[in-house]
Amino acid sequence: MAPLESARRRPGHRTHRVAVLLVTLVAGLFALPGVAVAAPAAQLNAADMTLLVGVRLAGLWEMPAGAMAAERGQSPRVREIGAEIARQHEQLDLLVVEAANKLGALLPSDATAEQKGWLGEMQEANGAQFDQIFVTRLRIAHGKIFPVIGAVRAATRDATVRKLADDANKFVTDHMSMLESTGLVRWNQMPPAAMPPAQSDSLVAAAQAGTPLTPTFSVGTTVVWVVFLAALGVGGWTTWRIMRRN
Repeated sequence: MAPLESARRRPGHRTHRVAVLLVTLVAGLFALPGVAVAAPAAQLNAADMTLLVGVRLAGLWEMPAGAMAAERGQSPRVREIGAEIARQHEQLDLLVVEAANKLGALLPSDATAEQKGWLGEMQEANGAQFDQIFVTRLRIAHGKIFPVIGAVRAATRDATVRKLADDANKFVTDHMSMLESTGLVRWNQMPPAAMPPAQSDSLVAAAQAGTPLTPTFSVGTTVVWVVFLAALGVGGWTTWRIMRRN
C-alpha cells in the first residue's frame, strides 16, 4: 500500500512544484524591474557638466601655474598668491572629483591645449614679465568661469551640483581678490562683461541652456534587463517541461 500511496501523491507534488515556480517568476517580474530603475546614475544636463568640466580643467592648469609662481615669481606677493592658489585648487579638485564620482560623470584628466600654452608662456618668462603674465592669465580665466558658476547655481536641479557651485564660487572669488591685490591687473585689457544669447555655444550659454545628457552608467540597467529576461525564459521553459510530464 505504501508504494501506491506514494504514487498517488506524486502528481500533487509536481503540481505544487509548478505552482511555486510560477509564483517565483511572477514575483521576479514585479521585483526586478524596480532594481533596474534604481540603477542609472543621476540625470545630468549640459549646464551641470559644464561646471564639472570647467572646475576640473581650471585645477589641471592652475595648480602647476600656482606652483610655478610660488617658485619663480619676482614679487613676494606673487609668490605668496601662487602658493595659496595651488593649495586651494588641490582642495577644489578633490571636491569636483568627489562630486563627479557621486554623479557618475566623466572628467578630463589633462589640461586643454590652450591652457598648456599659457603654462608654456609662463615657463619662458622671467622677473616682472612672469608676474604680469601669471596675474593676467589667471585673472581672465577666473573671470570666464565665474559667471558660469552663477548660472549653474541658479538653475541646476541637482543638490550635488549646487554644493559644488557654492564651493567653487568661494574659491574663485577669493582667487580674483588675491590676484587683484597685486596691482598688476590691467583692467583696460579685461574682456567686457557680456551675457551671450541662448543659441551661443559659449560656456555661459551652455550653462543657461540646460540640455539633457544621457546618464553615464546606463549600461548597468541594460545588463540587468538582459539577465532578467534570460532567467524568465529559462524559468518558462522549465515550467513547460514540468507541466508536459504531468
